[in-house]
Amino acid sequence: MHISLNGEVRALDEGLDVAALLATLGLDPRKVAVERNLQIVPKSAYGETPVEDGDRFEIVHFIGGGAPQGDAVKEDRLVVAGRSFSSRLLVGTGKYKDFEETARAIEASGAEIVTVAVRRVNISDPKQPMLMDFVDPKKYTYLPNTAGCFAAEDAVRTLRLAREAGGWNLVKLEVLGDQKTLYPNMMETVRAAKALIKDGFDVMVYCSDDPIMAKHLEEMGCCAIMPLAAPIGSGLGIQNPVNIRLIIEDARVPVLVDAGVGTASDAAVAMELGCDGVLMNTAIASAKDPVKMARAMRLAVEAGRLAYLAGRMPKKLYADPSSPLAGLI
Repeated sequence: MHISLNGEVRALDEGLDVAALLATLGLDPRKVAVERNLQIVPKSAYGETPVEDGDRFEIVHFIGGGAPQGDAVKEDRLVVAGRSFSSRLLVGTGKYKDFEETARAIEASGAEIVTVAVRRVNISDPKQPMLMDFVDPKKYTYLPNTAGCFAAEDAVRTLRLAREAGGWNLVKLEVLGDQKTLYPNMMETVRAAKALIKDGFDVMVYCSDDPIMAKHLEEMGCCAIMPLAAPIGSGLGIQNPVNIRLIIEDARVPVLVDAGVGTASDAAVAMELGCDGVLMNTAIASAKDPVKMARAMRLAVEAGRLAYLAGRMPKKLYADPSSPLAGLI
């Protein structure tokens, strides 16, 4: 018989089930999700689901897309969808030279939440290392995202597969508008968010820095709002601090800057504005020394948060001496 497997036609013997198919491919069923004819196959049903002539299979896993840290304010924790985290820095897992560097950078960042993309398993070389072999999902909270999706249907399908692969309901939704800007397509984002929330997902949503749209997403039921600071991967820093601040002031769910951070000062600015956290990938992974930059980002997020909680001094038009003039010799 012949089936389509991750877009390739394969000839197989008759009488296989999904469990046997995975064994034939040398894949660990604990690390993948399987879709048969656009329907997710539950892991519990692998041994009962036949492989039949003409079937279309997709087999996916997580790819690169924290340990608790000594926070100076131990009780000041990030809470998302009822989950509590010490670190307010979320990091991506893509663009590193290898998984070893990925793991070292994540550890240096102190992050507890790491974003992961969902991609097809390389069935021609199933023994290739997987992200899970280096970044332990028991130690870090995996946050599946929809990087590369340009339509609501694709995003929803991707996250349903991600939930099957790892069992996580907390997800990051992004639906992009075009390849040039990677700016969010907000109409498609809203459609996808509605479907995912109805399906029981806790949706952290990447969005434009429009306060009205951000409020709409919150009222729909999204558990965190993630406006962009600047285009994805640009490193331009926060381009519209006024809008970010307006979003924060009106939100009753966490607001995290997502996309556009380039260096530690950008992360500190985001936190000083009152953001609940910062998500970044390229700023760390594309640095000359990603591990050092990861540590810098960790410190910047901590410093920015402390500065926000401390309350900055007011800006003044004229000088104000630190030492009193009374009693001057």
